[in-house]
Amino acid sequence: MTAQPEHPGPPDLATLQRRLAAFAAARNWQPYHTPKNLVAALSVEASELVEIFQWLTPEESAGVMAEPGTAHRVRDEVADVLAYLLQLCEVLGIDPLAALAAKIDRNEERFPAPQEP
Repeated sequence: MTAQPEHPGPPDLATLQRRLAAFAAARNWQPYHTPKNLVAALSVEASELVEIFQWLTPEESAGVMAEPGTAHRVRDEVADVLAYLLQLCEVLGIDPLAALAAKIDRNEERFPAPQEP
C-alpha cells in the first residue's frame, strides 16, 4: 500500500500576495499598481459584486449560491475584490490579518456585547 500524498490546505494570504506580485511582475504591471489605481479597481470589483445582488430580495440573496452560474459569478467577484485588496496591502505595507485583528479589538472595546442578566 502506498501512502496517499497529503492534500495541502488552502494557501495563506502571504502566499497569495506573492503569487499576485509575481503575476503582475511577469507582465510588467507594477507601474500601474499604485495605491490610487488599486483602490479604484477594488471599488469597481466591489460594485460588480453588488450588481449581482442589487435587485434580489433578502431571501433570494441568501440562496444565491444554489444557482451554479450565479455562484460562479459571486466567487469570481469575491476573488477579484480580495486580489485587489491584497495587492493594495502589499503596496502600502499593510498586514491585512493584523489590521483586521486590531480593528476587531477596537470594535470590541467600542461596542461591548450586552451583559445578560
